[in-house]
Amino acid sequence: MEEKEVDIKVYVEQMALLVDLNLRDEYKDGVAANFERIHKIAQLVNEFNLPEDIEAAPVFEPY
Repeated sequence: MEEKEVDIKVYVEQMALLVDLNLRDEYKDGVAANFERIHKIAQLVNEFNLPEDIEAAPVFEPY
């Protein structure tokens, strides 16, 4: 899959408009910084290769 570059600040502003969230200017940089962190964590998870024989459990049962 081709990776596309996303402007996180633009994304935050667009999503705030979409959900009708009045995101004040003094919070936008902090929200964007947190989304940058979330993006980096998600990349680590998505890049982890699983063997083909792994199946999702139908029910989560903690030990």
